[in-house]
Amino acid sequence: MTGLTRTSADLDERRRRILYRCWHRGIREMDLILGQFAEKEISGFDEAELDALEHVMREEDQDLISWINGSRAVPEHMDTPMFQRIAATRPDFDPVTMDNIGAK
Repeated sequence: MTGLTRTSADLDERRRRILYRCWHRGIREMDLILGQFAEKEISGFDEAELDALEHVMREEDQDLISWINGSRAVPEHMDTPMFQRIAATRPDFDPVTMDNIGAK
């Protein structure tokens, strides 16, 4: 899987904007992690959960990746239930494009 698979037509404007931003992070690893997470979960999020997701999205991709893969400790301000849910996501990396991850 390498991109959006759900339609955003049934989402309100805020959710469509967040979903788009999740799929257009800047590095492919975060596109896949946040994009697939948001696709699966965003329609059921309440306003507080959307706020929490946007809080995570404000962080730099390189920091998020290092916290998610465990190469750096998660700082206290990011050790939240939403971050833990995202970090537990195991994206479906397409083996055909795996060599190109990060080359975005």
